[in-house]
Amino acid sequence: MGIILLSRDGQILYKEFSRPPLDHDLESTQWKDFLAVLNGTREADFIFDRYRLYVRESAPGHLLVLMGHFASIAMVRLNCDILLPTLKQPENTRGLGRFFKRRR
Repeated sequence: MGIILLSRDGQILYKEFSRPPLDHDLESTQWKDFLAVLNGTREADFIFDRYRLYVRESAPGHLLVLMGHFASIAMVRLNCDILLPTLKQPENTRGLGRFFKRRR
């Protein structure tokens, strides 16, 4: 449903959603506090009432993947394995679009 790339200090470097995210302003979220809780965790998977959040450490910071409960976590991990080496510089975020399938 969507991805967010956060810098190490909690700034949103990139975000894209296939449908609108939660009824919440992502820019005002205290991402720095969230990342402090992770404290060096390379990979985490959180399950909420309606969503699942996969967090993966990357060179520029952390990649957050918001998805439904029934999304294939193995496919998300595989796509992260392919994508993350291309994120050496924060400006190089065009590859994130590969998480989304085009619907015709």
